[in-house]
Amino acid sequence: MLIGRETEQRRVDRLVAGARIGRGGALAVTGEPGVGKTALIDDALGRLEGVQVLRATGTEAEKDLAFAGLHLLLRPALHLLDALPEPQEAALSSALALKAGTAGDRFAIGAATLALLCRYAEQAPIAVVVDDLQWFDRPSAEALAFAARRIDADPAVVLLAGRSGACDDLVGGLDVLELSGLDAAAAGDLVRALEVAPPTDEQVARLFAATGGNPLALLELARNIELLDDRAPGLPPALPATLTAAFSRRLAELDPGTRTALLAAVVANGDLHHTGEVCRRLGLHVSGLGPAERAGLVVVTGSRVDVRHPLVRAAVYSEADESLRRVVHLAVADLLPDDAERRAWHLAEATWGPDPEVAGLLEAAADSAAARTAYTVASTAYERAARLSTDTDRWHVMLCTAAEAAWTGGLHDRAVALLDEIETQSVPERTRSRTLRIRAQIAARSGSVADAVDILERAAPDAPTPDDAVFLLAEALHAAFYLADAAVSTRLTTSLTGAVAAAGSPRARAIGLAATGMAKVLSGEGGLAEIQTSVPLLAAHADPVEHPEALPWLLTTPLFLRDAETGAELRRIVDDVRSRMGVGLLPNVLFHVARDQATSTAWSRAAANYEEAIRLARETGQGTDLAMSLAGLAWLESRQGRGDACREHATEAVRLCTQRGIRMGEAWCLYAVGDLELATGDPRAATETFLDLSRRLQEWGIADPDLSPGAELVDALLRLGRPAEAEAEARRYAAAARTKGRPWSVARAHRALGTVADHRSFDAHFEAAIEHHADTRDLFEAARTHLAYGGRLRRAGRRVDARAHLRAGLESFDDLGAEPWARTTAAELEATGEKVARREASGAASLTPQELQVSLLLAEGRTTRETAAALFLSPKTVEYHLRKVYTKLDIHSRAELAEQLLGS
Repeated sequence: MLIGRETEQRRVDRLVAGARIGRGGALAVTGEPGVGKTALIDDALGRLEGVQVLRATGTEAEKDLAFAGLHLLLRPALHLLDALPEPQEAALSSALALKAGTAGDRFAIGAATLALLCRYAEQAPIAVVVDDLQWFDRPSAEALAFAARRIDADPAVVLLAGRSGACDDLVGGLDVLELSGLDAAAAGDLVRALEVAPPTDEQVARLFAATGGNPLALLELARNIELLDDRAPGLPPALPATLTAAFSRRLAELDPGTRTALLAAVVANGDLHHTGEVCRRLGLHVSGLGPAERAGLVVVTGSRVDVRHPLVRAAVYSEADESLRRVVHLAVADLLPDDAERRAWHLAEATWGPDPEVAGLLEAAADSAAARTAYTVASTAYERAARLSTDTDRWHVMLCTAAEAAWTGGLHDRAVALLDEIETQSVPERTRSRTLRIRAQIAARSGSVADAVDILERAAPDAPTPDDAVFLLAEALHAAFYLADAAVSTRLTTSLTGAVAAAGSPRARAIGLAATGMAKVLSGEGGLAEIQTSVPLLAAHADPVEHPEALPWLLTTPLFLRDAETGAELRRIVDDVRSRMGVGLLPNVLFHVARDQATSTAWSRAAANYEEAIRLARETGQGTDLAMSLAGLAWLESRQGRGDACREHATEAVRLCTQRGIRMGEAWCLYAVGDLELATGDPRAATETFLDLSRRLQEWGIADPDLSPGAELVDALLRLGRPAEAEAEARRYAAAARTKGRPWSVARAHRALGTVADHRSFDAHFEAAIEHHADTRDLFEAARTHLAYGGRLRRAGRRVDARAHLRAGLESFDDLGAEPWARTTAAELEATGEKVARREASGAASLTPQELQVSLLLAEGRTTRETAAALFLSPKTVEYHLRKVYTKLDIHSRAELAEQLLGS
């Protein structure tokens, strides 16, 4: 029976009770060693009936074995693997080394883990329990945490227990129960319940003061209360050092043979057969564990030797003679001829110095872990292999690979530390170039974009091949896009032009041309010819799954061309590969797709994709994509009239952009806020915002009219009664648009000119604008032109002509969900004498982003399980959202769902 944990028990019980009725959830129980995490969970599980339990405990011995923890945890459910969608089955089977193949990224494995748990829960409610999470191998812990964050409408509860501070990053996004020590009364009850001489009240008070109510510390020190006297008066004991001393004292009471048997059990990770075999080789018998079991240090059951507490393991291992530890590791290694990874790690612990054979085994183990996306484990193995290597031409390569694996696995500080070490040594130029590229990737995703550009530019001259030089410089230009610095882009373009001329593959040429064209467009120096030439090359030679360096250009090229047809093939490629991409790449993909959709009629899809990109970017620590997705969503929300959400997202985006030097995101946020101010009737604030944006773009050297707020600024100036300034801005903007010559900017320019033209010429400008809009995908811009034209016609006394354009604009604004613009258009239409019946918000506008994502995929024909896999949800969560959608839309079938949404 637990003492003093009534509040915590109720919290766990509520979670378990919810899981029984299909409201799943997860809880991380954290605290210092010995505070009672395991006892709390055991107490809850002891009262369960009819619940399937999946349980595993992390151990130091297996923390560097890729997916060892996940395999142990999921073993009772693995017979259901074949029931998962094929991509998920392949990802998880490969990660667990059950089948050969490519596992995909670490988040794909998390999604497969979720799918398997939910499938297992279809038989009966499940409880998934992990103890000592801090010792779980990191890939397993990440996969499980990913799944735990998405347990929602399933009969499943996930309970994770780990040390405070040792697994905080893993349990982010989960409810956390931080266990503290017992209160004084409960502490007294606990120690008085021991079968030892009852402590006095004064001793209980000293124990409580010394331990802070830590239950394990209370129990151990109550049995060894004289250890409290080892500290100076007034000073607390060094916990957990005092606990370790308590365990060490109990170990010292055992004979040497029992201590050696305990060491064998610890090194063999509790495998009783291996423990017995090691004992036999050392001339001992496994029955020597008996005294340790009677002392309460281990529990022997079946084929296992379970050590009571991690501190016991630590004491057993640290107290053992170093030579004996190596002998035991070597003996365990000999017992694992078919387990290459475990054998390699035991041999590494058994060796005294550099050993090329062991280094080779560790490198092979690292390769295997990396192939299964266990990058953090692979990093440790590569580093250890480098330390044991005697090959002076290989150590720096393995250390560099260790850094790259650490970064890919999300261990930023470790990656940087390894790179720092490499760069203090004399290494070949090829390795130096590689370290620079890794540093650039780290900077671009989690640090300064300017640093990333600088590093990539410095690395390019030393690239091993011309194609590699193209990829480095193109990557630098892609980073420079976020930087919004035309001078930097121009300098990089000069270098890239020469590299493209020497490129040996069509893929490198396509990427180089796309990057060069983009840079030229931003600085107003042409570039469209290069982009258009790159399109067929990208379509034919750039599979973004096989060649991830091509992905940015497949995504951005249609955005720069911005017409109805060109780039359609690239959109189809991206849409096809989205289903083959792991979630690690999805924030960037979804951000670009959402941006493209926001410039077409698919606003509902754009909003859903922005929301998903933001959620995944937060979860995966991809700060650049988070900032840009927030900025893009703010811009869309400004047009929808969602003022509070727009300003909230813009504020967060600006903060992130300022920290990281992402000027392009700052520009988008200014555009969003200015558009919102204009739409909601504050032309003075809009004018100030647009003028600020124009000044910044000029300072940065950005001359692309697609980024200029010229058309909006003309509108704002006219509303303020400043026609001369409006006309000057319209002519300036029109000149830039004519120079670019693309339909989107030319249409906007004609609209601006139409608003400032005299009564004899405004028709020609507006008709030209409408004609150019027909060559684009942007219904919103066309609707704004119809609004502006209709308003001008009404003021000229041509009410009948005005109504046709105002009706067209109102219909488009209503279809898109551009509420403030629809209100303005309706007011203009009523001013012509026509009675306007406004639509009520319905369809996609009434759904949450999560409901919308689910609905769109189902409406497009995906099954429930396919939708769940695509959105990293469980099928029951998809069904839960679908029920809410049916209620909101007052529909009863997927056919009705498709009818309502696919046209929106």
